[in-house]
Amino acid sequence: MTPRASHSVPVRMTVLAALLAGLSASALAAPGDVVISQVYGGGGNSGATLKNDYIELFNRSSAAVDLSTWSVQYASSTGNSWALTRLTGTIQPGQYYLVQEAAGNAGSQNLPQPDATGTLAMAGGAGKVALVSSQTALSGTNPTSATLQDVVGYGSGTNFYEGSGPTGTLSATLAALRADGGCTDSNNNAADFSTATPSPRNSASPYKLCAGGGTDPTPVAQPIVLNCPASISGRAGTAFSGVLRASDPDSIVNAASITSGARAGISLTGFTAAGADGGSASASLSVDASVAGGNYPVAVTFTNDDGQSASCTVNVLVSGEQTISQLQGSGATSPFNNTVQTTTGVITKLLSSGYYIQDPAGDNDPTTPDAIYVYTGSATAPGKVGDLVRVTGTVTEYTPTGAPRSYTEIKDITASANLGAGQPVGITNVQLGAEDLRRYEGMLVRFSGALTVNGNGFLGDRGELVLGNGRLETPTNRFRPGPEANALAAANERNMVVLDDNSFTTPAHIPYLFQDQTVRAGDTVNDLVGVLDFGAIGGGGGWYKLQPTDTPTFSRTNVRELAPTVAAGNVRVASANVLNFFTTFTNGRDVNGASGQGCKIGNSTSAGNCRGADNMDEFVRQRDKIVNELKAMDADAVGLMEIQNNGDFAVGYLVNALNASIGSTVYAYVPQPPATGTDAIRVAMIYKPGKLTLVGGAMSDNDSVNNRPPMAQTFKVNSNGAKFSLIVNHLKSKGSCGGGTGNTDSGDGQGCWNLTRVQQATRLAQYFIPAVVAASGDADVLAVGDFNSYGHEDPIAYLTSNGMVNELERFVRPNGTPYSYVFDGMSGYLDHALASTSLDPQVTGVTEWHNNADEPEAIDYNIGDTADDPYVNNAFRASDHDPVVVSLNLAGATTDVSASVKITQSSLKGNILTGKYTGTVTITNTSGAAINGPLQLLLDGLPASVTLDNRTGIQNGTPYITISSGALAAGGQLTVTTTFTNPSKAPFSYTPKLISGTF
Repeated sequence: MTPRASHSVPVRMTVLAALLAGLSASALAAPGDVVISQVYGGGGNSGATLKNDYIELFNRSSAAVDLSTWSVQYASSTGNSWALTRLTGTIQPGQYYLVQEAAGNAGSQNLPQPDATGTLAMAGGAGKVALVSSQTALSGTNPTSATLQDVVGYGSGTNFYEGSGPTGTLSATLAALRADGGCTDSNNNAADFSTATPSPRNSASPYKLCAGGGTDPTPVAQPIVLNCPASISGRAGTAFSGVLRASDPDSIVNAASITSGARAGISLTGFTAAGADGGSASASLSVDASVAGGNYPVAVTFTNDDGQSASCTVNVLVSGEQTISQLQGSGATSPFNNTVQTTTGVITKLLSSGYYIQDPAGDNDPTTPDAIYVYTGSATAPGKVGDLVRVTGTVTEYTPTGAPRSYTEIKDITASANLGAGQPVGITNVQLGAEDLRRYEGMLVRFSGALTVNGNGFLGDRGELVLGNGRLETPTNRFRPGPEANALAAANERNMVVLDDNSFTTPAHIPYLFQDQTVRAGDTVNDLVGVLDFGAIGGGGGWYKLQPTDTPTFSRTNVRELAPTVAAGNVRVASANVLNFFTTFTNGRDVNGASGQGCKIGNSTSAGNCRGADNMDEFVRQRDKIVNELKAMDADAVGLMEIQNNGDFAVGYLVNALNASIGSTVYAYVPQPPATGTDAIRVAMIYKPGKLTLVGGAMSDNDSVNNRPPMAQTFKVNSNGAKFSLIVNHLKSKGSCGGGTGNTDSGDGQGCWNLTRVQQATRLAQYFIPAVVAASGDADVLAVGDFNSYGHEDPIAYLTSNGMVNELERFVRPNGTPYSYVFDGMSGYLDHALASTSLDPQVTGVTEWHNNADEPEAIDYNIGDTADDPYVNNAFRASDHDPVVVSLNLAGATTDVSASVKITQSSLKGNILTGKYTGTVTITNTSGAAINGPLQLLLDGLPASVTLDNRTGIQNGTPYITISSGALAAGGQLTVTTTFTNPSKAPFSYTPKLISGTF
C-alpha cells in the first residue's frame, strides 16, 4: 500500500463518570470529524428491498480524513465480542462513504457501489456499531478505547450508545439516519438519529457541506468523483465497450482521455460533458473486433473547468486463446479471473472430476505456472494423458473453505477438442521449503531426494499423507510464543505438501501402508513425482497436494521400537494417555453385558456422555492394545489419563486384564482419591506392590479451576525405603474455545483455554505440590501427564520457573526433537515429566516411546470407519499420545556400610536353664571417615527356628538391632550383645551387616 498523507484527527473519546441505571453510556468530548450517518441491519431480511446490511459514514469537517487505518465494528445489543470491517482510502469534506456488509436471502436491490465491503451480519432490530481509528477489534460490552471515534447503539435493550439512549428500533424497512444529512452530532444517539426508509449514499453521491456544528464552514474545492468499472471483458473478434462516469459537486467535468495503455483498437468514444455543477459526465471505453486476446490495463483521466483531474484504470480483458502462463499470471490470482478464455496444453493427469494440462514449452518465467486444472465435474475429458487439447471455459479462482489462498482453474467448459498427440512434458524439480509452491500450480513436478512423512491422521478416510523436508516441529514446542515461533510456523507452512491418492473421496483401500500395515510419521518417500494440485485437506482448510503419476517409494526410516529403552535405575515410572478407556460403551452397554447404561458428566448420565469404544468388539481390541503397551513399558508405577470416571471399576478392570496377560498378580491400582472431578474421564495410577508400597492415601485437588483434578500418591521403594510422590495431571484441552478473555485462540500457537491451563499450573505449583510434600514429609516429586501444553508454552514455562525441572528438555532435546503428539503435520510433546529440584539429580533417564503418535489413526481399534481393517493386536496406536518413561535411581533411606567396618563375632554361650544363647558383635570403623548414624545391626540369614530376643525390629523378614543413634567415628568401636532363643538346640549362624539409616 502506498503511504497517504493523513489528516490528524484529535482523540475525542471520554467516558461518562457514571453509568445510567441498567445501561452503559459513552460520550464524545466534541462532535466528531467523521461520523456514522446511517445504520441498517435488515438487508436481505424478509420484507426488505435492499439485499445487504450497510453502515454509512460522513465527513462533517472541512478537511479530508485518511481512513486507511480505520475500521467499522459491530457487536450484538448486549454482546462483548466485536467483529470488524477494515476501511481504505480518504473521505473528503462533505463526502459520504458506504460500507456494505452481509447479505440476506431476500431483497431485490443491490446497494450503490460500496466504498468498502465486509461480512458483518448485523441484527435487524438492535445492535451496536462503532467507528474506530484502528483496525484492532474492541473488547467488552462498553469499550473505552482512545481509538473510538463514534458509536451508534440502535434498538431497544442495547447497552452501549452515546447520550441518553439508543436510536429507535430498526427493521427490514427502517434504517437509523443522522439528522441534517449527517451534520448533526450532539453525542446523543436518541436525539441525533431518527428511523426512516434506508437511503444509502456512497462517495459518488452529492456532497453536503455542514455549516456550523463545530466545523469550519468555509467551502473548499471538491474533487472529481469517478465511477469506473474495474474491468470490462469480451471475446476476441467481437466489439464490446464499458461506460465510465465522473462528476464534481462544485464543478463541471468537461473532458476525458486515455492517458496510459493506449493501443490500436481501444478508444474512448461518445464523451458527454456534465451539464452543470454536480452533473455526471460519461464516456465509453470501446474495444473493436481487431484486438487480440489479452489483458490490457487502460488509464482514463477526467478533467473539469476548475483545472482538476482524476484518473482510473480499467482492465480490458479480451478472451481469446491465451497461453496457460498468461492465464495463471505471476500474481496470487489470475489476471483473467471470471472471464471466458481458450488455451491449449498437454494432458498430464486425469482425475475423476477433471484433468491437468501443461504447456510443454512454457514461457521460461519461473513466476508463472505453465499448467492449469480443468474442472469438468462428471463430464469426460477430451483425451488421455499425453494428448494435446484445446479448451474453452471460465477462468476462476477456487478457494477451499478455510484455505489461506486460492487456486486458478478453468470451469464451465463450453468447448474442448483433442488435437492429437502432444509434445512430452518435462518434469520440473522442486525443492520443498525453499520456494513458493504457487509458481508450480498444476505442473508435473519431482520433489528430489527424500521427503519425510509428518502426518498420517487422514490416511484412512482421505488417502492423504503430510510430507515435509525433514521433521516439522510445532513452533511453541521449541520456542516461547513470539517472533521465533512465528518464523518457524511460516517456515513449516512453506515446507509442507500433502501426498494424495488421486482421489477426492474415501479410498477403496488405504494407500501407502507397508507390509506391517502401517506407514509411520518419520518414514520417508524418495523422488516423488506427480502433478501439484491444490484443494481441501483432512482437518479442514486447503493446501498444495501432489497427485502422484509414479508409484511412491517409501522407506521405513522410523523403525518401530518394540519396547522403550531408558537408562537403568531402581524405579521406573511412566505416564500414559489411554485415549478414553471406557468400560461403558457408546451403544449403552457395558463390559458385563448390561444394557441401558450411561456415563456421567456432572449430574447427567447417558450413553451420549460415553467415549471410546462403541461396543464390546471395539473394546476388546482397545483393551488388548493398551495391555500390550503397559506390558512392554514394564513400569513400576504408571500415571493414566483419559480413563472412565466410574470409581475404581475401569482402572480395576484394566489391572485385572494386565495381570491376566502377564500371568500373575504383578500390578494393583491406587485407590481413587477423595475427588475425581465431574468430567467423564479422570486420571488414575497403577503400580507394582512387589516394588513399591503406598504411603498414606491418594490426594487430589478439587479446586474449581481443575475440571479433571490432579491425583497424587506417595510411594516407598521396598528395596531401600526411599520415598517419592507421583502426581498425575490432565490439564484443560486446546479445543472448543470459550471462557472469555485469555481462553480464546489468540493466534500465538497456544490454542484455546491457555489462561485456564496457566491457572491450573499455578494451582499445581503454589498449592498442590506443597500440600503433597507436607503430607509425605519428602520433597521428591514427579509430575507427569497430559498438560495439553507444548514444551515452551505458558503453563510449562510457569512450572519450570517455579521449582520444577523439565526432564524431556534435559534428556531428550539434546538428541533430537522431543514429541509425544502429532497434529497438523507437526510434532511436539503435550505429555511431560517434571521433577522437583530434589528429585532431579535422582533422574537417570527419560524417553518417549513412539508407539502411538507416529502411527496412522486408521490402524487403531475402531471398526468400520475405513474400507480396510489393518488392526493388529499389538502395542502400536494404543492411543494418540506417546507414553513417557522415567528412570529414577532413588537414594535409599538406609545404606549398607558393612564394607567400611570390621565385624567380629564372639562364640555363643548357652544357658541350660533358660535355653538362651548369648554372644557379642564388635564393630570397628576401618574406613578412615565417620559413619553417619543411626546404625543398625542386621542379622542376615538367621534360621527361622531361631529368635533374636533383643531385636529392635524386623526388616523384610530379617531381625535387626539399633546399636547407635549417632555416628561412629573413624577408628571407633561398638560392641553389642545378642540373645537368642533356640528351641532345637541345633547349631546356627548368620551374617552380620551394618546399616546406616532408619528402616
